[in-house]
Amino acid sequence: MRLKDSIQKENYKILVVDDEQGIIDSLKIFLNHYNITGVTDPLKAIELVRNEHFDLMLLDFLMMPMHGDKVVEEIRKFNKNLYILLLTGHKDLAPPLETIKRLDIQGYCEKSDKIDQLLLLVESGLKSVEQMKIISDINQKLENAYADLKSAYKGTMESLRLAVDAKDSYTKNHSDRVSYYSVLLAKALGLPAEEIELIRDGGLFHDIGKIGIPDAILQKAGKLTDEEYHDIKNHPSIGEHILQPAKIFDNIIPMVKHHHERYDGRGYPSGLKGEDIPLNARIVCIADSFDAMTSDRSYRPRFTLYKALDELKACKGTQFDPTLVDLFVDEIIKNKEKIEKDLNIVFVERLNDEYAEFKN
Repeated sequence: MRLKDSIQKENYKILVVDDEQGIIDSLKIFLNHYNITGVTDPLKAIELVRNEHFDLMLLDFLMMPMHGDKVVEEIRKFNKNLYILLLTGHKDLAPPLETIKRLDIQGYCEKSDKIDQLLLLVESGLKSVEQMKIISDINQKLENAYADLKSAYKGTMESLRLAVDAKDSYTKNHSDRVSYYSVLLAKALGLPAEEIELIRDGGLFHDIGKIGIPDAILQKAGKLTDEEYHDIKNHPSIGEHILQPAKIFDNIIPMVKHHHERYDGRGYPSGLKGEDIPLNARIVCIADSFDAMTSDRSYRPRFTLYKALDELKACKGTQFDPTLVDLFVDEIIKNKEKIEKDLNIVFVERLNDEYAEFKN
């Protein structure tokens, strides 16, 4: 099957690399319909591939100062997609099959073979290149469509999140701060960048279920009744149900659902214990609690910074993951001024003697 007539052969760039100029000249004659570049120096060929686009490479195997397999090895360090056909003087001189597979060499041809066979390999290779371009374009369109859909979903969820913060003036910007503290701890743990981004989103959306909790409960100044407390404990499950229909939130849901679990197993909604609680949820749990303590609420003024840190330390192993608490406390103390600047807040501090007592 020939390349489509609508595709002009001269649009395809082929790089021919052989240390014999006569071989290059011959191939240029046989492949005269294509846009051919020929070089005898394998090192120059590597630089050409680095700096220019080629659709296919015809590469001699036995060359000086570098054999063809070594040329491919260097090229594959920066170009994984170039279609490469290896030329050999004799089949016994071809590289081992394992080398061909490892370097993703698409095929090889003996120089002594009929030229029709080489032309067939070249045309077949270019057809594969064209098909891969089509597949790549389709994948890019799918990725763009998915990104648009994800953006639309996240925009909707962002509106809901802001609506939650707006329901209670005391918790304004709470989600942003929880996200910030969660990322601070995730970075200190050395988590991968992709995981940190998930945790950033988990912090932002952790309380989205509160959209389903009555304002009268969220804004109540006094102690909650048992019934009201039961209602507010439903917000993690409500958040899960809000996010569940959209697959893009699958990795965020565990943080939304489990950020009120306790390390001793006495939390909600699932009563998970210790490391059965997802790591990201344990991170958000500490960040959420710290921000709650250092923020004014309708029923109490905010804690001083070191009283809040004391409380975290006092609840190690019961409410919080002990290792994460120690790391979080260190990060807060170490980055205090930066945190205040980034979040536009000022922590209430203890007197110097109380700080010394905390450090001890």
